[in-house]
Amino acid sequence: MPAASIREFADNAVDPKVRGYLHLPATPNHDGLVLTHGAGSNAQAPLLIALAETFSASGYTVLRCDLPYRQSRSFGPPGPADAARDRVGLKNALAAMNKFCSRLFLGGHSYGGRQSSMLCAELFKESPDLVAALLLLYYPLHPPRKPDQQRTQHLPDLHTPTLFVSGTRDPFGSLAEIEQAIKMIPAKTKLLPIEGAGHDLGFKGKTKEELPKLIFSEFKNFFELSS
Repeated sequence: MPAASIREFADNAVDPKVRGYLHLPATPNHDGLVLTHGAGSNAQAPLLIALAETFSASGYTVLRCDLPYRQSRSFGPPGPADAARDRVGLKNALAAMNKFCSRLFLGGHSYGGRQSSMLCAELFKESPDLVAALLLLYYPLHPPRKPDQQRTQHLPDLHTPTLFVSGTRDPFGSLAEIEQAIKMIPAKTKLLPIEGAGHDLGFKGKTKEELPKLIFSEFKNFFELSS
């Protein structure tokens, strides 16, 4: 099978700008996936790269994008004032991908996944079919050791089918806490637990080769059952 190609991608005609890396499959299936990163990371996160390569090998066009806050500064976490603009940046990334993909999926690490889910909740009334399904990698349900500060306010408005991927040792939310939270979502959901993994999903060693394939397989099966 011919290898997919990867190139830098930028759309400077919008605000916030879209910037990242586009994985172009050898044989496109006309599905697109926008992936974004966690609070302390960027579009070059190893798991994002591995997932993009795995999805692209199966025909998906994948954009790994830097959120607007990361475009503004190369290190450090986002501030409270960045979140709304980061969601607009994701909306712009989806619009860019919509030009050459007939069906779109959205997902990301931690903070990026949270903003992705919030965007889908916000867009439900105006664009309910824009995102076919969500892939949330270790959703940050609450800060470590602060289980009372749950980030669930938008979940009752989330009507997008969503696959959660979480480690069994994630300090940002136990499996039991995640399971309870996703009951608030009116759309179809599924939780894929990663045994022994923390907030990084244990992305190393043998797991480094197997995890992207597992996530892809579960996501594909989940969406087919949800559609």
